[in-house]
Amino acid sequence: MEVTRSSLWALLAFATILQLARTQSSKPNIVFILADDLGWNDLSFHGSDEIPTPNIDALAFNGIVLNNLYTQPVCTPSRVALMTGKYPIKLGMQGPPTYGAEPNGLPLSEKLLPEYLRELGYTTRAIGKWHLGFYKQAYTPTRRGFDSHFGYYTGYVSYYDYLLQDVYQNFGEFQGFDMRRNDTIAWDVVGKYATDVFTDEAVRLIKEQPANQPLFMYLAHVAVHTGNRGKYLEAPQSEVNKFNHILDPNRRIYAAMVSKLDESVGRVVEALTEKKMLQNTIIVFMSDNGSPSFDGSGRNFRPEAGVTANWGSNFPYRGIKNTLWEGGVKSASFIWAPYFQENPRVSKQLMHITDWLPTLYSAAGGNPGFLPKNLDGVDQWTSLTLNLPSQRNFVLLNIDEKQRYAGILKDNWKLIVGSTANGTLDGFFGATRPRTPYNATAVLYSPAGRALTKLSDSLPFATAGFGPMSSVRELLAMRYESTIRCNPSAAGPRTQSPCPAGEACLFDLVADPCETNNVAKKYVAVSGQLYEALKYYRRLLVPQTNRPFDPAANPARFNNTWSTWMY
Repeated sequence: MEVTRSSLWALLAFATILQLARTQSSKPNIVFILADDLGWNDLSFHGSDEIPTPNIDALAFNGIVLNNLYTQPVCTPSRVALMTGKYPIKLGMQGPPTYGAEPNGLPLSEKLLPEYLRELGYTTRAIGKWHLGFYKQAYTPTRRGFDSHFGYYTGYVSYYDYLLQDVYQNFGEFQGFDMRRNDTIAWDVVGKYATDVFTDEAVRLIKEQPANQPLFMYLAHVAVHTGNRGKYLEAPQSEVNKFNHILDPNRRIYAAMVSKLDESVGRVVEALTEKKMLQNTIIVFMSDNGSPSFDGSGRNFRPEAGVTANWGSNFPYRGIKNTLWEGGVKSASFIWAPYFQENPRVSKQLMHITDWLPTLYSAAGGNPGFLPKNLDGVDQWTSLTLNLPSQRNFVLLNIDEKQRYAGILKDNWKLIVGSTANGTLDGFFGATRPRTPYNATAVLYSPAGRALTKLSDSLPFATAGFGPMSSVRELLAMRYESTIRCNPSAAGPRTQSPCPAGEACLFDLVADPCETNNVAKKYVAVSGQLYEALKYYRRLLVPQTNRPFDPAANPARFNNTWSTWMY
């Protein structure tokens, strides 16, 4: 029976795509929403009963939940992989994030995703975080394929004053304002909440988008990244008050930040609906890496390791941001499109963030055969659309030649060599305690849920039996399938790593998704094969290009703003 249903869906999907091609005169719009440092366990579609995310859930349960999508362990490398379709090790960008006073950036030799899409006729818009270099103008978004950019260049800003404060060895603290419309400083946003400001810009651009031109919108939120010292977490008090069931005051503010992110997603969907663009739009939502969870002791505040805790949660996964454990590199993500709405599902297809460039290029009507042959990303569009096996079985997680750690995946096997911060981040962090009943009705009646329900009535290929979520029971079944479950008794002490110092660790992620049982000695041949693959990639590695901080970058030289300082 399963084979029959699968075959029927494949035929249906193919037919609906052909019908879309006939009924839509334009290429699909693409809206790519990238959250920052969002934890796996911070979204209710993954089973969390602490922070409701009804708009995000509505899209996820009407699309494809990507339960096996990997990313890089920190901010800049993830954005490098997304924009180039290449592993960061090949560009020397595999190490720490690019700092504000660092004269470094994504190499100008690389052609980026918006440049490919612009060649296909797309309007390309960037909103929010860049973090790929700005020390020369050539590295900034509007010189790298985007028609416009409204946002900030550095790694994060505070949510109301848009300041970035960094302490640089030998130079002291640099502090500056970092928000701009293209090349013009946007002082007028001060006092307005960042998530709302970026959402307002997204809504405005959607409303102004010409009907005869496809849109690629890259909406890279600051949420839910930590802010500056003294104001790590910020959200409107009215939103914080909705989470009185959370006893930890910091986690409560963090929950409000996630809730505002969910509200943003709903507003974007509403804008697409009002513009009559939703029926021809692909929406991708993902986090750039796992959350830098807080363990209660304060020891996860480790700026030197790229970790400043935000009270998020990757539980039940092991590890946090800047580690190669599942909690650091498994992204909370989904893809939605009208034709996926006809058969929503939870996908276990192996994907990597590099896959988005060829996949979206293919979805936009481009011929993947015209893309460079040296990309690491693979075109997954047909696999996603027809529910076929993934086009990859290997994923290189990272090789950091300075910190001396690396990780790689093949099918259900994962090999890790070395650790981050001497293993202090290898435990289980961010376990949540408060439980509130999951409100499936709120998902159905959220702004996004209502928009998708209306859309299903107008789709030209709606077919009985394969419609969007039509009952709470179907929604809850999909949520159950999206939830990761581990055997707590197998985990042992939560703060300990299962890997002896200096040894390689092998995990069977199907039998042991939370990486509690090192089976390297039991499956020596598998360990050897993956180790040889790591050696192959090590030969391709370009040494890290991170550079010493430059005192000439001091915002005090530029009216207290973070600005390009070399020409």
